[in-house]
Amino acid sequence: MGMPSPLPVRDGVGATRLHVPLTGPWPTAAAYMVERFFHMDPERLLARFDRGEIVRADGSPVPRDAPLGSVEFVWYYREPAVETRIPFEIEVLHQDEHLVVVDKPHFLPTTPGGKFLQNSALVRLRNLLDNPDLAPIHRLDRATAGLLMFSTRPATRGAYQLMFENRQVQKVYEAVSALPEGGELPSFPLVYRNHIEKPRAQVRVQVDDTREPNAETLIALISSDDRVVHTLLRPHSGKMHQLRVHLAALGIGILNDRFYPELLEDLPDDFDRPLQLLARELRFVDPLSGEERVFTTRRTLQHAPAGEDPVSEDPVSGA
Repeated sequence: MGMPSPLPVRDGVGATRLHVPLTGPWPTAAAYMVERFFHMDPERLLARFDRGEIVRADGSPVPRDAPLGSVEFVWYYREPAVETRIPFEIEVLHQDEHLVVVDKPHFLPTTPGGKFLQNSALVRLRNLLDNPDLAPIHRLDRATAGLLMFSTRPATRGAYQLMFENRQVQKVYEAVSALPEGGELPSFPLVYRNHIEKPRAQVRVQVDDTREPNAETLIALISSDDRVVHTLLRPHSGKMHQLRVHLAALGIGILNDRFYPELLEDLPDDFDRPLQLLARELRFVDPLSGEERVFTTRRTLQHAPAGEDPVSEDPVSGA
């Protein structure tokens, strides 16, 4: 269990916790933070100490002259940047005393990070439902749309998180890819496996073909036409960017993917070109009630072949 924050959730955003080294070349905790956050104006940061905005675990302010080693963790609120609103809304599909299930739009991150604070699914939902205890049980990439599940109560959160850790949740995705050159498709259905790892400070994952596979996806064909191929994806594991990497490795990288197979230039979001990947279904036995639960997205992928009803057709299960 994480360390409880001494600061309450404010405007849907929890306080940030920072570990401060107990030893090092810095005379004070403030000096360490000035060096760590070198991109910030030092005087602006030190003024936050003077205003009592940086606190210890007991909520007491840390003075700017607190010696290094006198405090190991500090908490503070991120100063909100001027954010451009992501112009898509969350749709709440289900809400009870333990769970909230939403349809997340493309471009919206699951949790605050980087330049996204108010523009995150968690913060928007906390404000919408007036529940500071909301926390995501799993995550979706910012570029991916579809089903996302949140816990409403800390007391029961662990039971649902354990389902994901133990792979007791059946997850189904769908993707639309450009038809490969020559029009020849892999022989579906197929199972694709490889070893994926995420190096620190890199935005993409790496594949290591010398190691035992740790990522596995069952891939089936929904349909194709003379432009695109529409696939159904059932990940057995949940590695970062797994589905994007696996389809790219098969020569059918997902439409509008700026990471795979090639890393493209970092540009502002083009809201007319969302990644064609959708978290379509979540199925599990509720750990509290024993009831089987199935949630299905209401979203569709804009480049899926016309005339389909992909939510009602499942080429793997026959549903």
